[in-house]
Amino acid sequence: MSKTIPQFFEESVNKYPHNTYLREKADGAYGESTYTDVRNEVHRFAAGLLALGVKHGDRLTLISEGRNDWVISELGILYTGAINVPLSIKLTEVSEIRYRVGHSGARIAIASARQAEKLRKAWPELASLEKLILLDGGAQDPAREIDFMAVKELGDKYLETNREAFHSTWNSVKPDDPANICYTSGTTADPKGIVLSHNNYIANVTQAYTLMDIPPHYVTLLILPWDHAFAHTCGIYCFMGMGASLAAVYGGKSGLDTLKNIPVNIKEIKPHLLMSVPSLASNFRKNIEKNIREKGKLIQSLFNNALKISYKYNGNGFVKGKGLTKLYKPLIWLYDKILFSKIREGFGGRLEYFVGGGALLDIELQRFFYAIGMPMYQGYGLTEASPVISSNSKTKHKLGSSGYLVKYMDLKICDDKGNSLPVGEKGEIVIRGENVMLGYWKNDEATAETIRDGWLHTGDLGYMDSDGFLYVLGRFKSLLIADDGEKYSPEGMEEAFIAQSKFIDQCMLHNNQDPYTICLIVPNRETIKGYLKHKNIDASTEEGIKLAINKIDRELQHYRTRGQYEEMFPQRWLPAAIGMLNEAFTEDNHMMNSTMKMVRGKITAHYSDRINFMYTPEGKNIYNEHNMEAMRKLLS
Repeated sequence: MSKTIPQFFEESVNKYPHNTYLREKADGAYGESTYTDVRNEVHRFAAGLLALGVKHGDRLTLISEGRNDWVISELGILYTGAINVPLSIKLTEVSEIRYRVGHSGARIAIASARQAEKLRKAWPELASLEKLILLDGGAQDPAREIDFMAVKELGDKYLETNREAFHSTWNSVKPDDPANICYTSGTTADPKGIVLSHNNYIANVTQAYTLMDIPPHYVTLLILPWDHAFAHTCGIYCFMGMGASLAAVYGGKSGLDTLKNIPVNIKEIKPHLLMSVPSLASNFRKNIEKNIREKGKLIQSLFNNALKISYKYNGNGFVKGKGLTKLYKPLIWLYDKILFSKIREGFGGRLEYFVGGGALLDIELQRFFYAIGMPMYQGYGLTEASPVISSNSKTKHKLGSSGYLVKYMDLKICDDKGNSLPVGEKGEIVIRGENVMLGYWKNDEATAETIRDGWLHTGDLGYMDSDGFLYVLGRFKSLLIADDGEKYSPEGMEEAFIAQSKFIDQCMLHNNQDPYTICLIVPNRETIKGYLKHKNIDASTEEGIKLAINKIDRELQHYRTRGQYEEMFPQRWLPAAIGMLNEAFTEDNHMMNSTMKMVRGKITAHYSDRINFMYTPEGKNIYNEHNMEAMRKLLS
């Protein structure tokens, strides 16, 4: 039966009133808030919002690091029947904040101390924004700003005389009412607002439970940004529904400080389960290997051999210990006793597994964590699906796959004409279920394109194997995926680079869950030669070739901080390495189609070695041998 998030939360409070729900570090130690404690604070805050005039359907935006007040704020908003617009703390440009708050029409913003200034800077051009609620206090303008505590005090007064009206308000919220508008990472003008209903979330939580068991004694340290759909559903709501506990990473003065606190907080919290993305998984592995190296060559050699034996014994997990590999079992037990168990102690000693999501985890990373007894089970989803679609789990896993499908959801693999494909054939992943979003906010065209006859077209390429495991291979279309799972469109940037620079003829951005974005560039030969001639530099000399490469690089620097176009695109999307090409993309070489659009797959395949090289330290040097040779040929 469908229900609202307030109903879902109230049921959990009634079932687990004395269980700890939220944990937050203050004064050097983690404090605990029970489900009953949290409900009291939610009621106070929600009542305070009603006292401020918040009405059903209003939009409020929330930007903060993970903390107890994040959950209290979101639930408080939802109890009023309003819609939360959670924003990523990674949004650094004023234009990014301005677009999302303005497009959603948010009346009130809620922010932590580290995020509040972003909203203040964007405010002059936000006609809809009336008030800023400050989680950490420090209101500067009494007419427009108010402290979080003051809102709760308003709520106390409201509840004294309006308690029945308060309960009537949250009980009048409907399961199909919007709960969140979650903005995608679009280019400057077109991030899309994904509208998720109360029922979308609760349905997806129910679906996720068919893959993962979360006993009431479980605790997790939620190390991902709390606005992420992955952390949101699998952390905040999945743990809530089972009476389990959620801890926040202790926030520092900067993002870097917070990252440094993660390993310390893991030891303090001793989580049973962690959610991770590839970038975090890589850092965990690097730290483990660093600690092993520091113990000397003997331990390092022993560790490497232990990994080798474990890899053979485990296989892909689905065939673990089968056949002759079962002979390794006593050795595996010994290695676990003397090595792997000691590593696990660094993660608190009771971590049973990770769930990896956001982007595809490298198979080698999966093998590594599986070997040391802390499996990292790959999952797959997207915000439009609330987000969980599939995952590996303790009871059913196959390393390299994206896992088994959740129940109560249909999935098919389709070709580019929408026809269903049989098991083993690759095509677009298309799903149907109660977890599918309501649509895109104020964007009927994009909604109609993405949801057709009730089926959500994910834009991801994949296939099902004969054992029922889903394999996700990348984008069916052209969205780029960063290593933390953030998805963004390259077209706007590519068009800007070409339109605003006479020195660039063609370019293609690439990022397929890699550490950074790279850009393949076809320079304009005649313009470059004219530039060098004006400088009285011979185009055939090393000096001339280097100056030409430098000129292309400086054209892209216009988009960086203090550059002419610095606000056009988020800095984190801009290419960190450029590759010069002396051959244009054309129909003849099959790198352009008949409508003169780049065939990204062909370009990526043709230049695969070059792309891999660009993710090396040497490849990031703009004067590397490949760039020098390509420019030499272009100018000859």
